[in-house]
Amino acid sequence: MDVEPLETIEAHGDRTVRQQSVFVENRVGQLLRLTRTFDKTDVRILAVSVVHSVDCAICRMILNDPDEGYDILRNARFQVSETELIVVSLPHGKRALLDTWAALLGAEINIYYTYPLLVRPHGHAAIAVLPDNIEHAVSVLESQHFDVLDQEALREDRDF
Repeated sequence: MDVEPLETIEAHGDRTVRQQSVFVENRVGQLLRLTRTFDKTDVRILAVSVVHSVDCAICRMILNDPDEGYDILRNARFQVSETELIVVSLPHGKRALLDTWAALLGAEINIYYTYPLLVRPHGHAAIAVLPDNIEHAVSVLESQHFDVLDQEALREDRDF
């Protein structure tokens, strides 16, 4: 039985990006197997983070087409879950991360995890961030002139 991603009242919508979390066995070759599932498709991995534990690993990924990617992963019999997070385009300069973290800390927003994108949407470095309050984080970052990217920005940008 195929399970479709669900929309709930918890969905944050406009300024979020969907992350696929894939659970794989902690065995040699599993990351290659996971990556190869997209080899003959138009789905691209835009960001990836691997969290290792004793008997499994969680591969967090941002894909250019999360709907198609979800279907591909499920058809390849991977265990997949989805989470919404934000992607922040970093301004140029050596203080990019410092300013980003300071903006969130100033609003008392906790960051559960973060990882960089492999691509440069609109020519800028970008990071994926899962804050404890997505709406508040987006509001704070945008009020301080950070560019918070949505799923469409990642889907449409062909410069990467």
